[in-house]
Amino acid sequence: MIYRLFELFHVDFEPHHRHPLNRAVVAATVVSVVGSLLVDAAIVAVGLAIWPGLRGYPHFRFGDYATLTIIGVLIACAAWPVTSRITSKPRWLFLRMAVMVTLVLYLPDLYLLHLGDPVRAVLVLMSMHLAIAVVTYNALVHLAPVRTSRSIERLARLRVPD
Repeated sequence: MIYRLFELFHVDFEPHHRHPLNRAVVAATVVSVVGSLLVDAAIVAVGLAIWPGLRGYPHFRFGDYATLTIIGVLIACAAWPVTSRITSKPRWLFLRMAVMVTLVLYLPDLYLLHLGDPVRAVLVLMSMHLAIAVVTYNALVHLAPVRTSRSIERLARLRVPD
């Protein structure tokens, strides 16, 4: 059964590519953290502009969402190089993982609804989760891509002989 799941999700431990460069993963991580915090702040600002009655909502305080955002982004950024090592289709798998994690992160938001938090506030929080996933996924796969044999050959041609 476990082999069938591995097959379904392309976890084959036989990547036909080189892993992302460490320095590229670090750069993508910085971009992901900063970009996610900026998009969070923008979404909160828009939410408050549309629904001024949400001012003072505790989960809209920068310190409240920034800590959770940074932790989540760092986990995702650590998962990208691991994903590149366990599958021959890292972008395919990483996208599906990002969708699954985003859906799981909606569970606490739904619990806030259950507790009686304003629907509009929870919609803003859910928008933040989605935006963070989009920013982080794109930063990682574009700024720290897996390297194909073609990209490795291109790098070799650019090198100046000693």
